[in-house]
Amino acid sequence: QVQLVESGGGLVQAGGSLRLSCAASGSIFRINAMGWYRQAPGKQRELVATVTSGGSTNYADSVKGRFTISRDNAKNTVYLQMNSLRPEDTTVYYCKARTWDADYWGQGTQVTVSS
Repeated sequence: QVQLVESGGGLVQAGGSLRLSCAASGSIFRINAMGWYRQAPGKQRELVATVTSGGSTNYADSVKGRFTISRDNAKNTVYLQMNSLRPEDTTVYYCKARTWDADYWGQGTQVTVSS
């Protein structure tokens, strides 16, 4: 089992920045990738950014150049630095950890960008 705790969401003006954190605990040795996803009401959950245990990253086109995903293996934590935020980035952001046989999700953190 893997447990994930997210933090760092909040309210920010358009053009501002936020950093989300996701701390993993439990069977962390089984994790081979972690990522951030977001889901607006009535819409499917979508990928924002992922990072593998080897450090390879992947981003949604809508956030490329604005968001940066990183991981601190010593702290078992993944970060999402979000710059140049837009009102359309407003939604709940979820952290996910992938092992060889399961996906684990955090509880979600709300990000609200005011215009």
